[in-house]
Amino acid sequence: MSPMTTELTELQRVLGQLRSSVGALRARYGDAPAVRRIRNDVERLDIDVAELSGALPDQRRGARTAGEDVVIVPDTPYDPSLWRDADDEGVGGQAPQ
Repeated sequence: MSPMTTELTELQRVLGQLRSSVGALRARYGDAPAVRRIRNDVERLDIDVAELSGALPDQRRGARTAGEDVVIVPDTPYDPSLWRDADDEGVGGQAPQ
């Protein structure tokens, strides 16, 4: 079993325990606003876990897909003439010299 599958299986197990605990809270405190919010949070976690479970391995953060171009940005300073007629955003235009 891959680490990702193991992690998702553990997350689903813990989410099931959380769902059970929220059910116990609802039985004790009724439909209080805090209990409704917690139940809503658990439902959103269920949706997110299902979405993550259905994701393909290449859709994980940091994974590149085939054909994706890599753009290398140089560390050298840009030519100042590139900015000669440019305005500073939020500052406005500069007076002609």
